[in-house]
Formats: sequence, C-alpha cells, structure tokens
Amino acid sequence: LLLELSALSRSPQSPRRRGLLAACVRFRPSVLRLLLVFPAPTSALPSRMEEPLRYKFGPYKIDAREVFHATPLTYAMVNLRPLLPGILSAQGHVLVCPKREVKRFADLSSDETSDLWVTAKEVGAKLEQYHKASSITFAIQDGPQAGQTVAHVHIHVIPRKKGDFEKNDEIYDAIDVKEKEMKEKLDLDVERKDRSMEEMAHEATEYRALFS
Repeated sequence: LLLELSALSRSPQSPRRRGLLAACVRFRPSVLRLLLVFPAPTSALPSRMEEPLRYKFGPYKIDAREVFHATPLTYAMVNLRPLLPGILSAQGHVLVCPKREVKRFADLSSDETSDLWVTAKEVGAKLEQYHKASSITFAIQDGPQAGQTVAHVHIHVIPRKKGDFEKNDEIYDAIDVKEKEMKEKLDLDVERKDRSMEEMAHEATEYRALFS
C-alpha cells in the first residue's frame, strides 16, 4: 500500500491516490505525515538497465563478450590473433590482464600481482585439461625491449602439446610476432577479417562454462 501510494506521489490529484490516503489515515494518521515528507523510494520506480561491462587493454576497449573469466582485480580474454592460426587458433592461447591499466609489472600492487598469477594458474589448468594438452607456457613481455607492444601488463597463457614447436624456444619468437600483429590489428581494427566477434565470443563462451 505504501509503495503504491509513494509511486503515485507525482500525481497528487489522482483519485486512486486520494483513496489510498484516506485508507492510510483511517489506520494510522502518522502515515500521512510520513508520505508527505519523504519522496517515493527508488525501488518503487522503474530502474534503468545496467550498462554492459567494459574492459580496457591499454588504450583499447575490449568487448565483454571476449572476456571469459574475471575477478575483482583481473580478467582473462580470448586472443585477437592466437599463435599458429589454423592449428592453435582454438587451442587456448589466451591473455590474463589486470583490470587496472598498468604498463609495467613492477607497478602492480601486491594484491594485483598475487591475483594475476593465481588467475593465470587457474585459467591455465582449466584450458590444459579442456584442450587435452600436457604442459603450459606462461609468458610476460615486460616493456618494449622485451617485446611488449600494448602498454598493459598481460600474461600469455598457452596450453602446449608435444610437437607443437620443433624447438621449444621458438614459441617466444612466435609470441613476439603475434604481439606486433596484435598491436597492428588493434590499431587498424582489421582483426575481424581473420577472427570475427562471433568466433571470439563463441570461444569465450566455451571457456566461461569451465568456471561456472
């Protein structure tokens, strides 16, 4: 009764409101005084739809559909351009990033550092099992001379299988190449020609189910 009466406060001459006021007065006169003093509660009014989640990767906006796992400090997303397209493009090469835009690893807080690695560990374990891999590569390029092209700390998490690279260290050269390509793709926004949003969203949906 009170919620309905409050919701009608913007129509003081409404017959329905006058009838409700009369009922309130009969039961408890003090109710009338309260309703005249306090505005309608927000819960009685239609609420606005919440804005969709947005993530930043350096200066770039990341669509929430690309993100498959998140904590209060960290998020994990599918890769715009994974290693070895056609071979490992759907084999779990993902990025784990702090939500706060942080350029260098040393600039992370202790809580962010811990959460980043715990999240990377959990993501790696689930993707290794999901893709029936036998090992995982975790890689950070900390600064431009280390190969970092997007100034936002991120861990490459890559499930590994026997024979995926002829020499194990070749994976680091491949990561360097893909870092540069990723920067170019983000700048030009032409990665959609190779991986559509639908493809990335589908992959993220599969991984998201691993954490439900």
